Amino acid sequence: MKPPFFLLRFLLLLLLAACALPLGAAAASVQQIQQRGQLVVGVSYPAPAHVAGAKYRTAESFDMTLAADLAQRLGVRLVTIKATAQDRPRLLAHGKADLLLLNLKPADADALRTSARLLPTAYQARPKLIMRSDTDIKRPAQLRGRSVCMAQGGAYIGSMAARYGAVEKIYKAPADALLALRTGACDAAVHDDAVLKGMLDLPEWKKFSASLPLDASPATLTFAVRPADTGLGDYLQQAASAWDSGYWAGNRKKWVSNVAFEVYLDQNVPDCH
Repeated sequence: MKPPFFLLRFLLLLLLAACALPLGAAAASVQQIQQRGQLVVGVSYPAPAHVAGAKYRTAESFDMTLAADLAQRLGVRLVTIKATAQDRPRLLAHGKADLLLLNLKPADADALRTSARLLPTAYQARPKLIMRSDTDIKRPAQLRGRSVCMAQGGAYIGSMAARYGAVEKIYKAPADALLALRTGACDAAVHDDAVLKGMLDLPEWKKFSASLPLDASPATLTFAVRPADTGLGDYLQQAASAWDSGYWAGNRKKWVSNVAFEVYLDQNVPDCH
């Protein structure tokens, strides 16, 4: 007697699920990543690939830099995908990403910790707002209705409008946003304090050293992996020793140098007075 169709279908589904589980469990192991030759990292904003002939632009965040360094360490190709706040748990749970690399504020980290193992790096930053030294904006409340330059992929997009009523102008990259500040297209610019402090040390940025204290929690660049992916998590924890304070100091210095040069090359008009 043949088993009924619904029973055969049920058994087939069980078999498919059983086959899928080991693959999903192994999808984010170091060995599996190296065997497939590809590392898939979920980031807040996958920076577009540089197009030959176009102006080179340094990215806003260091997530792409660190992801590229990790892929090189593993000897594989890097693939980045967008990880929104809503998608983060799903991307990990379904194996769509091997890991996430995100700038997380304490509240964001607490929300993600329920479904992922978090491994913070040594890079931490707060938003820093800079303006011309002769600005008439003296208090955060005076930002209402004023324009603030920001770069795509920035961790603070939306916060300046929501918290202070500012008009956010989003540019392709940090160099474009800072150039807009220098030429008077914006009243202020917001980026990580970890890099802007270094930018203001440059002689050509002295007259853009006015700032305001912003009420914001620090964000830490953090790896997130599935709790079951203990091997990958342990590997990242061990590799973090190579990404120490010296590593980040070098990256910050390189960011400042590159972005300042990109602004210099494009500034064909004098600073707005």
